[in-house]
Amino acid sequence: MAEEVMELDEDTQKDKYLTFFIGKEIYGIDIRLVTEIIGIQPITEIPEVPVYVKGIINLRGKIIPVMDVRLRFKKEFLAYNDRTCVIVIEAHEIALGLIVDGVAEVLRIGEENIVPPPEIRAAQNKYIKGIGKTGNEVNLLLDCDKLLTDQDEAAIVDL
Repeated sequence: MAEEVMELDEDTQKDKYLTFFIGKEIYGIDIRLVTEIIGIQPITEIPEVPVYVKGIINLRGKIIPVMDVRLRFKKEFLAYNDRTCVIVIEAHEIALGLIVDGVAEVLRIGEENIVPPPEIRAAQNKYIKGIGKTGNEVNLLLDCDKLLTDQDEAAIVDL
């Protein structure tokens, strides 16, 4: 019975993506990776981490490292405001907060509407696992496992 519930739950989450903004681009994350969405929290900076790892937050007693996705994508820093959100995900068995400009909605994007990213300078597409088409919009679907390098992961695990 429990297995049936797990499978049913898994099916209801399949093909669903939480979409968010970085500037004018819309990105999507597999909803199954998302733990919660919170407003921007006080961030404690930590030394000797990459500039895009902004520090750590205390979320109900759990220490979570946070990454500014805008900086990770080598975009200009944007001051945090009331639309800025932290999307808490589970990647590499690590809870990680992703600071984004704003959350949009949860979309269902079937596999038939997802195409691989174009082969334009593949190094720049390393965080994008696919492009989801919904109506006239394009959603860049993130590969959350590639947001952290092995060095980032090692530094974060030691926090």
